[in-house]
Formats: sequence, structure tokens, C-alpha cells
Amino acid sequence: MIAKTDKIYVAGHRGLVGSAIWNNLLQRGYTNLVGRTHAELDLLDGAAVRQFFDREQPKAVVLAAAHVGGIMANSVYRADFIYQNLQIQQNVIGEAWRHGVQKLLFLGSTCIYPREAPQPITEDALLTSPLEYTNEPYAIAKIAGLKLCESLNLQYGTDYIAVMPTNLYGPNDNFDLVNSHVLPAMIRKMHLAKLLSAADFDALRADLARRPVPGLDAATASEAAITEALATFGIRPDRLDLWGSGRPLREFLWSEDMADASVHMLLNVSFADVRGDGTDVRNTHINIGTGLELPIAELAELIRRTVGFQGRICWDATKPDGTMRKLCDVSKLHSLGWHHKVELPDGIRLLYDWYLRH
Repeated sequence: MIAKTDKIYVAGHRGLVGSAIWNNLLQRGYTNLVGRTHAELDLLDGAAVRQFFDREQPKAVVLAAAHVGGIMANSVYRADFIYQNLQIQQNVIGEAWRHGVQKLLFLGSTCIYPREAPQPITEDALLTSPLEYTNEPYAIAKIAGLKLCESLNLQYGTDYIAVMPTNLYGPNDNFDLVNSHVLPAMIRKMHLAKLLSAADFDALRADLARRPVPGLDAATASEAAITEALATFGIRPDRLDLWGSGRPLREFLWSEDMADASVHMLLNVSFADVRGDGTDVRNTHINIGTGLELPIAELAELIRRTVGFQGRICWDATKPDGTMRKLCDVSKLHSLGWHHKVELPDGIRLLYDWYLRH
């Protein structure tokens, strides 16, 4: 049992998921929270992580820190995705165990499942067939993390829970045009295309100053240079080019819902609740999602209506689609007492409003 006065370390407390978990804990009255920015603590530095645990001695840990990105980043920076995530997990989970932390929540991803897994995907589908190639390094790292938690529980009696969220979106999302995930990327691209179609270069400069595009100085660049730079990302006044065919099906979960589910698991669920009765214990992780899906092309139309972009959407089928379908089976999640609250159309509106305010 975690008391409200116990110190809880949230690794990645400034990120999409970590910040939402931090706020959820505060709302529940857990105020003895500790977090460190990357500048304050490099989780790739094992010695620094050990010193941090020596000094802070947290009673519980939430590992929400990870090196993440969309399909393009996963395809290009394959070594970074496997190396950095393995290092972060080894350092944080390892020091948690060495310092006697009994309760830890590890956040993975549903990309751990095979590309051709039966749908909807149950936890038992793990390691039954090959992974999706484009995110294989990241998936392998996350599988290693959940198996490390499971194995420490079995050998040393710790109580480490691993949750596998579906595609997330929400406040503090990453809107970078190079390495963001599909939903925030579409929101920003359609917003920029809308501004281009209105020739609102003051608003474009303000947006690009807040979230720069590589090689472009928004303050000094000409209107033609800004237009040309955005065109390299498929953003034009009358048209938006998006990767793939638009046919893959995806499930999306509001990050604050994910945070609520995560904190629910941290506070109310133990390894004994998910390990089963047999001696061959495996797949004790928990899917976190909505159990609902839609085609990427339908998502694009939802975002287009929300943003108010009037141009065409064109799909570039020469670019990879990734996994064609990846829907969570959330039966275990529901049996443990949690259901999602925010539906996708409402969440898209909430996120676009947040983007405009920030």
C-alpha cells in the first residue's frame, strides 16, 4: 500500500504521459512527488541514476521516461530507439530493485505485439510471431522492460506492474514535424496548412518560432522560404500530403485517461492480481486502451473538421503504413476496475484547443 506521504519518483514527469500521471497523483492527494528533467538527471547515465536513488530513496517509482517517436523516427533512428530505451529501463528498474523499491509501474507500448496478431490483441499474443519491422527495435526494448519487471517479481518478490498503452495523445504532446506521432502531427500539419491557405504569415512565424523547423529561421525567412520549407513536409495551402494509404486502423487514448488508468494500477493492483494460478507465469502485463478503432483516413477527416482546414488530403502510398491493425483487448483492464472516459472526437477538440493556447 502506498501512503499519501510516501515519496514517489516519476521518471519522465515532463512528458506526455509522465506529466499527466504527476497531475493525477497530485489530484488524489499524493504530494510527495519527485521528478528530474533530462538536464538534471540523464537516465542513460547509470552512475547518476544510482546516486539519485541513493539520495532520494523513493518508496515507489513510475517509469514513464522513454525515447519515443513516430514511424519515420523509428525507421531512421533504429539504434537510438533500442539502445536508449534498454539503458533507461536497466538503470531505473535496476536501481529501484537495488534500493528496495517494492512498487513500480513500467509503461510500455502495444507495439510489443506481433504484426499479424489476432485482433483484438490479448496479452497472451506476446512473442507468438514476428514484430512489425518499422518499430522492432523499440518493441524489443519494451518487451525486455516488461520481462525484467515480471522476472524480478518472480525471483525477488517485488511488486512491479507493467502496462501497455495504446496510441496516446493529449496535453504536452510532441508536435515536431519530424518525429511526432500520427495524431499530433496531423493536428499541427493541418493547422499550418490552414494558416498557409489564409496567407497568415504572422501566425505562421509565431508557430514556427515556438516549434522550429530544422534549417528555417522563422523570424527572418521570407514568405516564399516558409512556404517552401513547409512543402517539404507535405504542407501546402490547398493540400496536405500524409504518409501511407490511410487504411490502417488505430486506437487512441487520451493521455489523462491513461494517467488515471496507470495510477489506478499503481495504487490498487498487485502482481498477485495478474500472475494467474499456474507455475508457468508469463504475460502478466496489462493492455491500456479503449477497445475502439478507426481508419487513419477517418482520423484525418475528424482532425480536418476540428481544425477547419479546407484543402485536400492526399495519401502517399509509397510511404510505409506500419501495422495495419493494432486494437487492444481490454478485458483484463476492465476486470481490474477501470474504463476510459474521453471519446476521440472530444479528445481531438481538447488537444487542438490546448495546442492553440500553447
